Amino acid sequence: MSAPTRITWRDRLRYRFENTLSRGTIAIIGWLALISLSIVLLAAVVLALLGVGADPGDPGSRLGLVEGGWQSLMRTLDPGTMSGDEGWTLRIMMLLVTLGGIFIVSMLIGTITSGLESRLGELRKGRSRVVESNHTLILGWSSKVFSIIGELIIANENQKNPRIVILADRDKVEMEDDIRAKLPNTKNTRVICRSGDPLDMDDLAVVDPHAARSIIVLAPATDNPDIHVIKSVLAITNNPHRRESSYHIVAEIREPHNLEAAHLVGGDEAVFVQGSDLIARVTAQTCRQSGLSVVYTELLDFDGAEIYFTEAAGLGGRTYREALSSYEDSAVIGVMRTHGKVLINPPMNTILARNDKIIAISEDDDTLIQSTSPPPKPDASAIADKEKAEASPERTLILGWNDKTTAVIRELDNYVAPGSEITVVRRADIGNSTGDSDWKTLAAELQRQRLQVIEGDIASRAMLDAVQVAQYHHIIVMSYSQLPIQEADAQTLISLLHLRNIAEASGKPLNIVSEMMDLRNRALAQVARADDFIVSDSLVSLMLSQLSENKHLDRVFRQLFSAEGSEVYIRPASDYVLPGRPVDFYTVIEAAARRGETAIGYRLVAHSNDPGRGFGVTVNPTKSQRVGFSEHDKIIVLAED
Repeated sequence: MSAPTRITWRDRLRYRFENTLSRGTIAIIGWLALISLSIVLLAAVVLALLGVGADPGDPGSRLGLVEGGWQSLMRTLDPGTMSGDEGWTLRIMMLLVTLGGIFIVSMLIGTITSGLESRLGELRKGRSRVVESNHTLILGWSSKVFSIIGELIIANENQKNPRIVILADRDKVEMEDDIRAKLPNTKNTRVICRSGDPLDMDDLAVVDPHAARSIIVLAPATDNPDIHVIKSVLAITNNPHRRESSYHIVAEIREPHNLEAAHLVGGDEAVFVQGSDLIARVTAQTCRQSGLSVVYTELLDFDGAEIYFTEAAGLGGRTYREALSSYEDSAVIGVMRTHGKVLINPPMNTILARNDKIIAISEDDDTLIQSTSPPPKPDASAIADKEKAEASPERTLILGWNDKTTAVIRELDNYVAPGSEITVVRRADIGNSTGDSDWKTLAAELQRQRLQVIEGDIASRAMLDAVQVAQYHHIIVMSYSQLPIQEADAQTLISLLHLRNIAEASGKPLNIVSEMMDLRNRALAQVARADDFIVSDSLVSLMLSQLSENKHLDRVFRQLFSAEGSEVYIRPASDYVLPGRPVDFYTVIEAAARRGETAIGYRLVAHSNDPGRGFGVTVNPTKSQRVGFSEHDKIIVLAED
C-alpha cells in the first residue's frame, strides 16, 4: 500500500477555488469582478509610480492613484477609449489593461447569458414556490382537468382574486399551453402550474397544500391509479408540517375495493368519488326516464342552478311543507340537521329547527333568499287527483360492454318491477373478462330481472334487427372503454345511427341512453336523437368540482344517486295538474306535496330536441310564472319511488 500523497498549498487553493465555482453564476461573476479590480488597481499603481501623464509634455497631467484607476476602469469596459492616448508608456499600459478587459468582459457576458438560460430553464421546470393562500389545488393530471378548471372558473366569477394551482408530473409550459388551448379565457381566475410528483413531500411543499382552500386529487392514467391517489392523500394528511385545521380533500377512486383503504387514509378530511359506480347509478336511473341526464347535469355544473345550503333561522318551528313555498327563486329539496344528518324530501310534516340548514337549488348562493311576503295560495281546482300507476315489467337492452355494465345491471334491479327482462349484446373479441360462470353468478343475484347475453356486433344493422330493438322499453349503449376513446365513440355513433333509422322505419320512438367517452362527440351523437347522453369523464369532473366547493354535498349526492331514499323522477304532468290549464309553480309544489314528493322543475316535450332550451328541461323555475302543461309534458320531482 503506497503512502498518502502530501497535500500542498496549491492543492488547498485549487480545492477552495473549485468549491466557490460550484456555487454557480454569482460566484463566477464575483471572481471575474475580483480579477478586473486587480487589473485596474495594478495599472493604477504602476501609472502612479512611473508618473505617467495624459500629455507627456505637460508635467501637470500626471495621473494619480485615483485618476489612474478610473482611466484603467474605463478602458477595461470600453476598448475604444484608448485611441486618444499619448505617450508610449501610457499606450502600452492601457493596451494591456484593455486586452485584459476584453477577455474578462467576454467571459462576464458569457457567464451572465449562461446564468440567465439556466435560470429560465429552472423557471420552465416550474420549481419556484407558489405564494398563494385560499386557492384550489389540483394534484395530478388527466383528461378531467379541463372540465374541472372550466367549472371552477364559473364558480369563481363572484370571488375576489381566485387561484387554481396544479401540481403534476408534466412540463410546466406544456400544461399551460394545453390549458390555454382548451380554455383561452379564464376570466378572473388565474391558473398556476408547477411540475412535480404529488407523492413527494418536497414537491408538495412547492404548491403549499396547507394554505389551500380545497384539494382535488386526480387518478393518473396508470395501471394502478388508486395507489397514487391514496399515497397523495397520505402525503397531505400525514405531512409532518400539516396544519392544525382539517383539510378539504376530494379524490377520485377507480376501484371500489380500494375505497376502504382510502377512507382509512383520508378520514373525515377526504371525500372519495368512485367514478364507475357513479356512472352506473346515473345510467340505470337515466335509461328509465328520458331527460334525466339533463337534470343531473344542471345540478352538477356551475352554469345555471346548483345546490346550496342556507340557515333555516327564519323557518324555525315551521314544517318542511311550508318551507317549500318560502323561496320565490329557489327550490327547497331537503334539510341538514344540526348534527350533520341530511334529509332529502323528508316527510312533509317534518319540523325545522332554527339551527338546521335548508338545502335548496338556486342560481347562486346569494340568490337563496327567503321571501318577505307570504306565498300565494295554490289553485286547488287545477290539481289532479290521480293515483300512482302500478309498475309493470320492463324490457331493457344493453348494447356494448365495459367494466361498468355489471354495476348498471345490478342497479337497474333496484328500480324495475318483478318479471322484467334485460338483454346484453356484446362483442367477445374486445377485452371481455367476464366468463359464462360470471354471467350465471350475476343472473342468480338478480331479484327482479331475467338476464340474457348475446354475442354480436352492436354496429351491425343485421344484429340489431335480429334482437328486435323496437320491442324494448329502454336501450342503453355502453362504450367499449377497452378501445381507444375515438374508436369506442365511433362504435357508439354507428349504433345510434342504426337505432335512429330503425325507429323511423318502425314509427316507434326508442328510449335510448348512450355513454360517450369524449364530450366533443356528444354534438355529433345528437343527430341520432338519443334521449340522453352520459359522458363518463365529464360527469365525474362535475362531481369533483362541486364537492371541492362544498364537501357537505357528498351527503346530498349519495342520497340522490342511491336506490335508497328519495331520487329524481320525471313523471307525467297530468298526474299533478290538469292539462292545458295555466298554473304557477306554487300549485305544482302543492300537488306534489300531497303525494309526499318535492317538485323541483318540469320538462316541456315541445322543446325536447332543442339544446338551446335545455332539451325542454327547466330546473328551479320562478314559482310565480304560470305555465300550461300538455298531456305529454313532465314534472320533475324528488320521491321515494
